[in-house]
Amino acid sequence: MHTLATPASNANASAPSRSPVGAAAVAEVADEVAHSSQWLRLTVGDIVYALPIEHVREILQVGRMTTLPRVPPVIRGVMNLRGAVVPVIDLGARLTQRPVAVGRRSCIIVVDLPPQDDRASLVAGVMVDAVFEVIDVDQATVSPTPPLGAPVTAAYLSGVVTAQGRRLHLLDLPRVLSQRELTELVASHAG
Repeated sequence: MHTLATPASNANASAPSRSPVGAAAVAEVADEVAHSSQWLRLTVGDIVYALPIEHVREILQVGRMTTLPRVPPVIRGVMNLRGAVVPVIDLGARLTQRPVAVGRRSCIIVVDLPPQDDRASLVAGVMVDAVFEVIDVDQATVSPTPPLGAPVTAAYLSGVVTAQGRRLHLLDLPRVLSQRELTELVASHAG
């Protein structure tokens, strides 16, 4: 969160007051901060995605996981994260039906989602092919997801944007990791 100093918040009364130009600049920066958000750029297969950084807890190398019997390929297994058992979701299998091929750049992004679907909050690992950097996205540049031509189900995307010369597909992470949908997927696979 960014904090901007304003003349009213300045505790030092002897300091000169800011000029209207300075106040306008502060307002412009505050407006930019309010209309932009940070996203983590990543790839799954050949497709470039981004997910909201606010959900990211940490990024790990792919390590040892315990596979689970009778679960669909979307559930890659579980991992021990400092004593907590964390499910690992294969984002490739979830979005495109093609599991991530674990390689040198593959990562697990540990995410923390607030409660949804009348269920508790979710901490999960999301396996991806590669993670690159955090980018700022101006919300005014985000286009709606086209109903046709998107590389994945449009419901899993919150929009598309061009950043750094590349088209990014912005993931709607709570929708992608819907506990209700994942539970139904596991139940239908086991039955």
